[in-house]
Amino acid sequence: MGELFAIIALVLFSINIILTKIASGLLNIKVGFLISITVNVLFASLLFIGHLVIRESSFMIHWPAFFLFLLAGFFSTYLGRWLFFETIIKIGPSKASMFQVSNPIFTVIIAGLLLGERLTYTDWISIFLMISGLLTISYVPSQQRHALRKDLVRFANLHSLKDYIMPGVWIALLSALSYAVSNILRGVAVQDWNEPILGALLGAIVGLGFHMVFSLKTKNIFTTLKEADRFALKLYCLSGICTISAQIFLISSMFYIPISIANLITLSTPILVTPLSYFLLKNAENITLRTIVGGVLVLIGINVVVIF
Repeated sequence: MGELFAIIALVLFSINIILTKIASGLLNIKVGFLISITVNVLFASLLFIGHLVIRESSFMIHWPAFFLFLLAGFFSTYLGRWLFFETIIKIGPSKASMFQVSNPIFTVIIAGLLLGERLTYTDWISIFLMISGLLTISYVPSQQRHALRKDLVRFANLHSLKDYIMPGVWIALLSALSYAVSNILRGVAVQDWNEPILGALLGAIVGLGFHMVFSLKTKNIFTTLKEADRFALKLYCLSGICTISAQIFLISSMFYIPISIANLITLSTPILVTPLSYFLLKNAENITLRTIVGGVLVLIGINVVVIF
């Protein structure tokens, strides 16, 4: 059951990436993020109210888990995403995406050290295959390797501690770490309080609140929305439905399977995004043999988890 929920989350996250890619060409992504996260809150609220109406058991709040879900929202919906956008600005989208592969590594380490989460041999094999596949897909193309090599040479020639602090790299790692911490918090919370819909809703509310206080410039937002492309608005609304639904399924999966495995499956979006972009966006992602090999490795890793 947990593997199925994680795979559904993977599909929804992948659809969201395609929707965002199309919509971002029509409307500023920062405005789109506001629309998406607002829809996160509204749609999750409707789901939660509907769940309260049809549920047979009584609803009770487990306060420790309640606050863990809130904290998880800060680390993912606000901090992790904000740091990821900053990373794109500083080092570019290709390198930023490459550093996100460290997310499952952080998750495995934290889950093992703090939660005592123990994985089987087949789990480790699947993790190795999926991370190898994601690294293969995220490999820096030849035209960018020269710039990356220059960065590494400069890094090797630095002398002071201050010089070693390369903002783009550290922000990228902090973004991946923030997402990993969020997944750990949600995984712990759902074990004590199996309320994935409310957990996702609480996280969305926190993310929206912090975004409006610290990141959003509200001066011209209503004018921007009024003049915005209607199709782009619909895409971002659909994106919001997909992301919050994906989070609900991800949290649900953590109740049944290890946090590390659930997280890694949902991060394997390239195996769906790449072929979708090929057919829908006219090969905008420039699919190569390397991309296909990486996707096959990820698929094998997922199948190892599901079958064994």
